Amino acid sequence: MAFELDNKGFSDALVILGAAGLVIPGFARFRISPVIGFILVGILVGPAGLGSLVGTYPWLYHFTISDPHSIEPFAEFGIILLLFSIGLELSFRRLWSMRRLVFGVGAAELLGSGAILAIGLYFLGQPLAGAIGLGLAIALSSTALVLPMAGTQSPVGRSAFSMLLFEDLALVPIIFMLGALAPTASDAGFGNLVETLIKGGITVAIMLVAGKYLLTHIFSQAARTKSPEVFLAASLLVVIVSSMVTSLVGLSPIVGALLAGLLIAETEYHGEVEIITAPFKGLALGVFLLTVGMSLDMRVILANWPMLVTAVIGVVIVKTVVTALLLRFSGARRAVALEVGLLMSSPSETTLIVLSAASAAQLILPSTAAFWQIVTAIGLTITPLLAHLGHDVARRIDLASGEEPPPMGDDGSRPAAVVIGFGRVGRMVCDLLKTHNQPFVVVESDADVVAEGRRGGYPIMFGDVSRAEMLDKLRLGHARALILTMDDPVLSIRVTKRVRGWVPDLPIIARARDPDHAAQLYKAGASDAVPETLESSLQLAETALVDLGVAMGPVIASIHQTREDLRQEIKEAGELDSAPRLRRLRENEA
Repeated sequence: MAFELDNKGFSDALVILGAAGLVIPGFARFRISPVIGFILVGILVGPAGLGSLVGTYPWLYHFTISDPHSIEPFAEFGIILLLFSIGLELSFRRLWSMRRLVFGVGAAELLGSGAILAIGLYFLGQPLAGAIGLGLAIALSSTALVLPMAGTQSPVGRSAFSMLLFEDLALVPIIFMLGALAPTASDAGFGNLVETLIKGGITVAIMLVAGKYLLTHIFSQAARTKSPEVFLAASLLVVIVSSMVTSLVGLSPIVGALLAGLLIAETEYHGEVEIITAPFKGLALGVFLLTVGMSLDMRVILANWPMLVTAVIGVVIVKTVVTALLLRFSGARRAVALEVGLLMSSPSETTLIVLSAASAAQLILPSTAAFWQIVTAIGLTITPLLAHLGHDVARRIDLASGEEPPPMGDDGSRPAAVVIGFGRVGRMVCDLLKTHNQPFVVVESDADVVAEGRRGGYPIMFGDVSRAEMLDKLRLGHARALILTMDDPVLSIRVTKRVRGWVPDLPIIARARDPDHAAQLYKAGASDAVPETLESSLQLAETALVDLGVAMGPVIASIHQTREDLRQEIKEAGELDSAPRLRRLRENEA
């Protein structure tokens, strides 16, 4: 019997993971959002789909899930990882820099949409407490779906991100409030509510204070091993421990996961954690959406489709109008306001979390929660379609009105140079950039060097640029220049080739060991390559000429001309792959 239970759990895991593995490439091939695919596959293999036929066709057992309760652990696992990834995208510094948008437009959007929806539900017969809970739940929008489609740099992306950021922050107190109310709803008394609030508040405070010091130490030790597996294990350990701690004091485990992500976002290792856990984020979202589909019963949807369609349309209209008007009043263009309104008009994956918490707190009936869960699932399914519709309508409004959108990434901040490597050469480059008031960020793969640099006040982060994901995270399309100072000739050529393929116009200045290496860098796409051996020869010649009594002006002019001539020859040698030229350059160097 124990073996059968274990075998059943193993079979369910294989079905979910196998479905996730098939949906992503299959729907990507046809350029269809995998969100729709996950939900449709979930409906197909779930208890209300082919899983209901297992009794008639036993062989379907190995390809379906017939027990609705067996998918609950997978859904909770997906939500925990999803909330952890949301926390990684937040930070106290980022929140502070966007405080007006987040706490102005973002707060007004959530509270305004929630209030209008709550009033409508109240007049439809929902009790006041339940109407407020439902209104706030439905007013949430999907961070996991909206941000990948909109990004964070365009006017649409920045507006959506500010509102989603407030919603992600508001999710914690909403869940906390509903979870704390659960014992009160079951007549446990006001004392238990106060006790839960006190214990939860103290626990969160301890985690915030202790995490600031412990996490840097944990990840610095993991980084020193140079092992991605150890780094991944440390990340998952932090998530598990944080979730267990919040569960022990009566809070939801997803609160701990969100706090873990937020705390890691404050460390210099957050970029590496985001990259190394990115596959789990996609898997978590897929598992969650599969379980959403598995929870749907098409027979129930067909039997109640008029009410469901009315509810979906009502929610979309209310959220679109409220969001668009708020953005328009805040100064956004009409096209941007309407596109963001449609993009954020559907309920969210977090809506399901709030609905479950409200149902557990007995604020709404289980049947009411089930109805709005179906509405939410339908809303998640049509989100890519609404995004496409919003983009098309916004483009037509722009063409009709003649409004020109502002440059992408124009948020008032100066674009920075990206320096890779913080050794002897990299530090000197950064010091000179700082002297001339040029903004920059540094990426370094040595944890000890990163710690020392941060103590010295340098804007440095831990990261391994040998992985394409880290280069992509640096957003080099918005950088002023890329400066390669690392002492790894193979890696510098590989990075140059990758970045040049992505960003054709970005200035790439690279450190080279010798003329051979410089020629290879030029061939890979470097704008300038500086050979160390030639520079040391030129510096030696300059010093010798000055000491021999030659005037400084002619010496500098001749050195400059020689440098330009040699650089041009190296560049031509790289373009033509000319061995004779390189041999002559090495002879000149000698």
